[in-house]
Amino acid sequence: MVQNGEDDRNEADEDVLDARRIGAIIEAAAAGDVAFLTELLEPLHAADIADLLEQVSRSERRDILRLWSGEIDGDILSEIDEGIREEVIESLSPDVLAEAVRELDTDDVVDILEDLEEPQKALILGALDSADRVAVERAMSYPDYSAGRLMQREVVVAPMHWTVGQAIDFMRGATHLPDQFYHVILVDPRMKPQAYVTLGRLLSSRREVRLSDIREESFRTVEATEPESDVAYLFNQYHLISCPVVDEDGRLVGVITIDDAMNVLDEEHEEDMLRLAGVDDEASLSDGVWDTLRGRLPWLLINLVTASLAAFVISLFEETISTIVVLAALMPIVASMGGNAGTQSLTVSVRALATRDLTSANAARFVRREAAVGAINGLVFAVILGAIATFAFGWPLLAVVIGLAMVINLLVAALAGVLVPLTLNRLKLDPALASGTFVTTMTDVVGFFAFLGLATLVLL
Repeated sequence: MVQNGEDDRNEADEDVLDARRIGAIIEAAAAGDVAFLTELLEPLHAADIADLLEQVSRSERRDILRLWSGEIDGDILSEIDEGIREEVIESLSPDVLAEAVRELDTDDVVDILEDLEEPQKALILGALDSADRVAVERAMSYPDYSAGRLMQREVVVAPMHWTVGQAIDFMRGATHLPDQFYHVILVDPRMKPQAYVTLGRLLSSRREVRLSDIREESFRTVEATEPESDVAYLFNQYHLISCPVVDEDGRLVGVITIDDAMNVLDEEHEEDMLRLAGVDDEASLSDGVWDTLRGRLPWLLINLVTASLAAFVISLFEETISTIVVLAALMPIVASMGGNAGTQSLTVSVRALATRDLTSANAARFVRREAAVGAINGLVFAVILGAIATFAFGWPLLAVVIGLAMVINLLVAALAGVLVPLTLNRLKLDPALASGTFVTTMTDVVGFFAFLGLATLVLL
């Protein structure tokens, strides 16, 4: 039994995942106390259990799964980070795995399969009913990161001419309905979606009302081959709850719901954030040392090359620095201010490109705005640093040099923060992928060259 188990039971009564409960779970798993482990885990939401498995170490996760793997269900599998999902699946018995995946909608099964090796894929596909297996295999035939991969096949449809009463009677008599759906999709005889009706309008209307008379104006469709990023933008832009998916002939093949679309947006925002920081966009808290190192080392090597460029610029002015030693103390200020200003402009630009607020139609105006902001910031800090340099070193010309260098570098930083991601986007490259490296390099090189070059011309 777990030491101090009674105290832990009293302290972990709530169905929340906090440090106290995590500690009690780890202790119970290490001691082999199945009853207490079950007592601690059962009240938790599937997402909390997934978080727990991601946060603990590999050995602690192995202990938990050894005792509790029989209780892992489909909801937990779909919530687990792909970095450890395969490890968790390998710990499940075939019967438990089969029961877990049968509980899931087809879109969740596809999401799980995308990150698994072939043996695990075959195991899960073999656990599905024949109809679900065909639906999942069909979805897997669509391109990666497309609407076809994102959609669920379970839909509720009705003919255009039906009334509210007919639709309600049909749904009441149906042997299987999706666990979650928001619209009844209205189709023509060729199964081409023509409109949809929300459940709220359906339930609040009289039985004799035709479904076509209470259709929603927000109706749109997307093709199964359309990129999922475009689908997520559509949901966000037009406040959609669900959207029918059609094949190349316009026939209904599935539906995408808002939770899946918002997951795509979250993943894209996370990828942009990681890439801007020079981290592998597949990085996860559950990654080991080697995986983490492999994701970060290439970016650090690139930064080493770019830093060497800045060092080369400094070496060009070795004589100037040796003559006026105080320049070595002031150089980092110019470079650092430029780097921070560039990062500000870059972050806003990448975010605007991701949300499609920054387009070719307004790019010129956006560039002019950032340039103006950079120039004004440069003037403000030129005055501040000029005053500090005059007061500290009693050398007015040094104040002029650092002030001019600050204006130049902050202006260049602001322009680089916009033009670099715009250029990468125009070249069909991810603007977050390498923008940070380019912008930092430009601000360092320009900052050092402007400051030391002006010092050479003015002070020597």
